[in-house]
Amino acid sequence: MTWLMPVASNTSPLIGLSIIGKLHLLEEQCDEVVIPPAVRKELRADSAFRGAKLIQQALRSGWIREQRIQNTHLAQALALELDYGESEAIALALELNIHQILMDESDGRAKARALGLFPIGVLGILLRAKRQGSLVSLKDEMSALRQEAGFFIAEELYRRLLAEAGEG
Repeated sequence: MTWLMPVASNTSPLIGLSIIGKLHLLEEQCDEVVIPPAVRKELRADSAFRGAKLIQQALRSGWIREQRIQNTHLAQALALELDYGESEAIALALELNIHQILMDESDGRAKARALGLFPIGVLGILLRAKRQGSLVSLKDEMSALRQEAGFFIAEELYRRLLAEAGEG
C-alpha cells in the first residue's frame, strides 16, 4: 500500500531505515519523499556512515528529492522550538499540502499534529511493512535500530508494537 501523494520527511526516519538496510521499505510505501534543504544537509549523504549509499541511490533515482521551502518565516518560527530539519520539513509539508510527514522526535510530531499533519515514524514504517508481508520480523528490525543506529525505543512501545505485529 502506498500513500497517494508524496510525504515530507525529517532526517531520522531516513537515516534509521538506511542504517539497518531497510530504506527500500519506504520506497515501497510512498510514491515520493520530499525533503527540505536542512534535512538534505543533516543526511550527510556524501559521508561514509553506514547507509549513506542507500540515501545517495534514493536521491539519484529521484524517489527522495529535495525541494526548497518558500515560507522561510514559518520555518524560522518553528525553529524556536524544534531543530531546523523538523522545522523545514513541517513548513514544506504545509506548503505542498502534504498531510503525511515522516518524523520520529516527539516534540516535532506534536507540533506537526497541532498544525494538521499526520506524522509517522520509522517504527510505523516497519510495522506497516510487517503487516504487508515485507518484513519477516519486526523484533529483529527494532533490535537492529537500537543496536546499529542507537535508536531509542521505550520498552512499553517496543512490547506494544510486537503485540500489534503478532510477535508478542
